[in-house]
Amino acid sequence: MQQPKNNFKIVSDKKARMILPNAITLIGVCVGLTSIKFALDGKFALSILAILFAGIMDALDGRIARLIKGTSKLGKELDSLGDVISFGVAPAFIMFFWNLQYLDKIGWLVCLIYVVCVALRLARFNINSNDEPSWKDNFFEGVPSPAGGIIILLPLILSFSDFKIFEINYDLIVPVFFIIVSFLLISKIPTYSFKKIVIPRNMTKFLLFGIVLFFGLMLVYTFKVIAISCIIYLILIPISFFHFRKISKEKNLNTTKDESDDLEDIL
Repeated sequence: MQQPKNNFKIVSDKKARMILPNAITLIGVCVGLTSIKFALDGKFALSILAILFAGIMDALDGRIARLIKGTSKLGKELDSLGDVISFGVAPAFIMFFWNLQYLDKIGWLVCLIYVVCVALRLARFNINSNDEPSWKDNFFEGVPSPAGGIIILLPLILSFSDFKIFEINYDLIVPVFFIIVSFLLISKIPTYSFKKIVIPRNMTKFLLFGIVLFFGLMLVYTFKVIAISCIIYLILIPISFFHFRKISKEKNLNTTKDESDDLEDIL
């Protein structure tokens, strides 16, 4: 007796593994777009939290894709598109509705400059060669777009943090800050990537305690913790620059020494 043909195709393991990271990316895009809706409604606190959540989704999608071996060209392109929306377009609209709209055309121009810089930064990241020495994986070239998308909100975050150390003229600070962050995005200044941090096993409990403490403080002093975290990141930028230069000089010195030894052996 002839067996009936099965017209259903089983999805390959590779395609199935691609679904989860891409779904996480799309969730991040939806949350990023929703932050604009919050800003339109004047709910700027929720806008900030939405961008943060989009940043968490962006950090998870790539790691999960590598963990379950679900990386793909589609995922890479989708991730870049999501970053432009969540950390370029959305923060620009949030800040425009909050402050920059009062500067009229100049405010809109500043927003356009920032979004263009985010797009250029992502395009450069996508075409960069993977042939760099492994030690360079510890650094990004310029500020990554997720970090830039959160840092650009710092004046808004400070307005919710109740820091009253000094009076801030947001009408002057915001456009200048936009230009500075835009420059950092497209610059070649090395910034820490935190990709290859190795935690010794005996330090694991302290790491877990620090994570719990951080999120505990986030629940109680949400915007103060976010503001301090942004400021710490900005302070780390010059530190990472000099750290990169130091490592680069050491590696170049070792390379020159090895070449000299090889030349002596030949002679």
